[in-house]
Amino acid sequence: MRVTEPLAMESNQSNTKKEEIFRLFDEKPSSGLGFLDFPDKALPPPPPCLEVLSSEVSQNVRYTVEPVNVSGLTLLKGRVSTHEVFALADSDLVPGQYEGGLKLWEGSLDLITALSSQMQDRSLSFTGKRVLEVGPLMLSLDVVMDFLVYSLAYRTCGAEAVHFQDFNAEVLQCLTIPNVNANLEKNSQCLAPNDNINVKTRFFSGDWGEVHRVLDQAAGYDVILMAETVYSISALPNLYKLLKKCLSYPHGVAYMAAKKYYFGVGGGSRRFLSIVEKDGSLASSLVAEVADGSSNVREVWKLHFK
Repeated sequence: MRVTEPLAMESNQSNTKKEEIFRLFDEKPSSGLGFLDFPDKALPPPPPCLEVLSSEVSQNVRYTVEPVNVSGLTLLKGRVSTHEVFALADSDLVPGQYEGGLKLWEGSLDLITALSSQMQDRSLSFTGKRVLEVGPLMLSLDVVMDFLVYSLAYRTCGAEAVHFQDFNAEVLQCLTIPNVNANLEKNSQCLAPNDNINVKTRFFSGDWGEVHRVLDQAAGYDVILMAETVYSISALPNLYKLLKKCLSYPHGVAYMAAKKYYFGVGGGSRRFLSIVEKDGSLASSLVAEVADGSSNVREVWKLHFK
């Protein structure tokens, strides 16, 4: 695994071009009343929950890949056109129809930096673990893959499985699966001839309130990763229920990267943590905070069973 000096959560943590990192919603509150600014509208029925096979890659959408540097890690980021996939403008996010799965959000970069730091100081290991990405981060797979290559180099075992979930099957077919394949190919080139990356990847789509029905949750997931998933106040209860259903007891951990508040929609890390605290099953600890002065304060939290 490629590592550098201990990683700090700084505003210049990535060389990624500015225009390629998206922020969820306007950072300036309309009235200062959060979720009271825009009442929830009735949403269309969610798409069906299903497993998307790795062979179901879309052949009708142009996919390109480019390297991105995040805190010393060279990662591969896929790119497709939102217009080609959903007939929407590239900046659009349509609740209940398209939840932004084709974008690289700021929180994804924050989470990658935090994961790298946690692995470097041995606070986190993917060895033999089952990993679930909720709302695919795309780039975080490469952090996991880097650790797998590191593990194989020292003849230890890598992660058992990495599963990916997104609201839209189209995101998985057009972007996530091709990006996973690109990362696997890149990392396999770093191995000795007789070594193989045997991690099992699977892909699932659907709404958080129902997707547990198709997820392979029987054994639970040792590590759950999510970034920018807590922006919608109406979705927070289902997200928390999914987390509790899928997190392996008693040693499973979840990492959540998010803004402290999402003005105008009422969500945010603190709103989600209030649900966690009220339920009382999980404990939380702040891993990192990013306050660069140009956007809302961003945080990375670690959750685990008490």
